Amino acid sequence: MATSTSNSSVVALSGLQGDISGSIAASGVIRSRKVSYESGRAIEMLGHAIEYLADEFALECMSCTDCQDLRVHPQVVAIEILKKCNRMVYMSCPEIPTFADRVRALLHWERT
Repeated sequence: MATSTSNSSVVALSGLQGDISGSIAASGVIRSRKVSYESGRAIEMLGHAIEYLADEFALECMSCTDCQDLRVHPQVVAIEILKKCNRMVYMSCPEIPTFADRVRALLHWERT
């Protein structure tokens, strides 16, 4: 979770953090996903934008002293939004069935 510190107060950005996926919470297992070319390109571009904003934010914090009055810096909010979009694109890709799932489908067993 991202936090921002200013004037010795810590502000959590929990409102911006979305849930990862219902399937992860239900099964407790992170499964691979089949990422299409378009989704992969979007994830790559979002990653570059996140990296750029993080670098700019780090440089600005080292040189800027007038930003101390902000509770949450706008670039931190932008980074959190881009990270959420990145997760949404990845989670929208279909899951790759495991070997056990393929065997169950072959034998027509239901998943419990």
